[in-house]
Amino acid sequence: MSADESLNKAEDLLARLEAARGRLEATKDPDAAIELLQELSDLAREVEAELQRARRAAEADAAGS
Repeated sequence: MSADESLNKAEDLLARLEAARGRLEATKDPDAAIELLQELSDLAREVEAELQRARRAAEADAAGS
């Protein structure tokens, strides 16, 4: 996967994270809040992984040039 593809995927994940955060702010249900917090945590990990992939791909491209 290229750096651009990883960055695009990270942007999509950030949009999902923002949507989940909005749902968390709107909920009054403690059980739903816990599920949303887990979703936020999972999405944040996925964003971090994509950013790491993008960094490695960019470094590989720079080393190959």
